[in-house]
Amino acid sequence: MKFTLYLIAFVVAALVIPFFLPGIGHQEGLDPNANLPWQITTDGQGGSTVFGLQPGVSTLVEVRQRFGTDIEVAIIAEPNEIGTLEAYYSSVPLGFVSAKMVLTVDATPEVVTAMRERALKAKHMDSTTRKITLSPEDMAATDKISVKAISIIPTANIDEATLIQRFGQPGERLVAAEKRIHLLYPKLGLDIVVDDERKELFQYVAPRAFASLREPLRALPAAASQ
Repeated sequence: MKFTLYLIAFVVAALVIPFFLPGIGHQEGLDPNANLPWQITTDGQGGSTVFGLQPGVSTLVEVRQRFGTDIEVAIIAEPNEIGTLEAYYSSVPLGFVSAKMVLTVDATPEVVTAMRERALKAKHMDSTTRKITLSPEDMAATDKISVKAISIIPTANIDEATLIQRFGQPGERLVAAEKRIHLLYPKLGLDIVVDDERKELFQYVAPRAFASLREPLRALPAAASQ
């Protein structure tokens, strides 16, 4: 399963504080105006930087150095799928914002399969999804693997107008379902999923890898650009 569609289904829990309210979530010693979700820089060569990380380049050890060691790394798998290697923070400070963060690790299917064979245990997250705990050796090895995608979810529901005010007009607005749209920013490597029934989901990749976000959406039966 493409990680774009998987994350929409998997990462639906609320964050600990409202997302776009200045002053809330400020922590002593942190610059409330740095590393905000809309502060994305591009290098003109298909790369980008957000939250001090470069999708497709930065490794998990760099993530740990930036956001701390309180991170959970595991294989997340649906039935009859190999799964993806993911890392998870329950709360990270992003300027005056605090958010849950999921990072998709760039591990090949072969690497994930081998890790599954050496895994310590697996448990069900819901009726179908399984979280597979890595062996200590594989856990240590993940630090050297790059992160291909970064996803965050806000606490409060954010309307489309506010998002466009912060991020600018999207390159494409895709209607995926009656109550779900995607605001696509190819030049930034960003897809914002706006859902009337769930929390908004922000997915960041390097702009050169934007097709990994866009292409899976073409298969959605309700998808239509506006």
